Amino acid sequence: MPPMLRRHFIKGALLGATNLGMFPWVWVPKARAFWTPRTAVHPQVNPLRVVGLTDPKMTRAQEPVSSWSRQEKLVVPSVVGENLDKLVCALTETKNPKEAWSTIFLRPPKKSWSETVVAIKTNNISQQHTRSAVMAKVCQSLTQFLGVKPSNIHIYDGVHGSGMSKKTPFVGMPEGVRIEDQWGGITTFTPIPPPWRKGQDQARCLKPLVDGSVDILINIALCKGHSDQYGGFTMTMKNHLGTFDPSFAHRSGATDYLMAINQTQEILGPMDPKTGRVQYPRQQLCIIDALWASEGGPSGYPRHQPNFLAMGVFSPVLDFVIATQFRAGKMGWEIDREVTRRMLTDFGYDIGDLPGGGKMIEVT
Repeated sequence: MPPMLRRHFIKGALLGATNLGMFPWVWVPKARAFWTPRTAVHPQVNPLRVVGLTDPKMTRAQEPVSSWSRQEKLVVPSVVGENLDKLVCALTETKNPKEAWSTIFLRPPKKSWSETVVAIKTNNISQQHTRSAVMAKVCQSLTQFLGVKPSNIHIYDGVHGSGMSKKTPFVGMPEGVRIEDQWGGITTFTPIPPPWRKGQDQARCLKPLVDGSVDILINIALCKGHSDQYGGFTMTMKNHLGTFDPSFAHRSGATDYLMAINQTQEILGPMDPKTGRVQYPRQQLCIIDALWASEGGPSGYPRHQPNFLAMGVFSPVLDFVIATQFRAGKMGWEIDREVTRRMLTDFGYDIGDLPGGGKMIEVT
């Protein structure tokens, strides 16, 4: 494992700043930068670590083919919340949930927590949506443990979010959390790095991410099937086709586009133009909600009820591990191995770099 990822380095390098409740930062020049593969995307959590948990007690009964509204009645929010606490503790290698959530979420330079703006990308296409218990627990952790104002939390899907606030009325949320629907839509051009069109083109993205209004980005994805050009599935990486213009994902070069948008500063955070290192992490947590999941997709009702949740801080590694260990390994669903492997290699890694040779850390 690269030295930068070793826990003793993280603790030593950031101890002083962490104790002060501040993130060490460098002035970010205006010049555009592209991310340098293998450089750290989160200063306090190993980006190659992926944790997962299966617990039938998260739902009251087995009804694999069911509507979102029916799923809402079957989910047991208290158990889901306890299990998300377990996952975040396992991911950060800490024992106390408050400490764990505080390790995951880092406030931006020169801002208080009450000023910090959080965006949560959810998947709102068709019949399958994030369950309220998952969404609510994340929002509750931000407000209760860190002091984020509920009105500064924005839930969006820039493509399929139209009417989300009415059609997917999340419950159990801190009062004031904003369900933004499409949040103005995908309107603002931004440069896209290689491999897409050799890094010489732009695509539209959600404006609050391009202009830097969003400090922390959280990615809550579902676990469904999709085209081979995305690996045969849609999870956290493809979830951002509701953040960036999705039309290029349906043309030649779709796989390159998927890899490239997940290397932008809109997702990863501001970068040093000389080194390509992330100076402040924007996407700080990725969750896969597979309480219900599907081999096929992306439309229609789910076909399976695995009662499974997974978590990581680095989207490509999370998707690779869950695709190989859960979708293919546990559920027996087919994946495109070549595209799935690119979720490591396009970001500078190989399976030998991952803990346990790519094994998911199973939490009990």
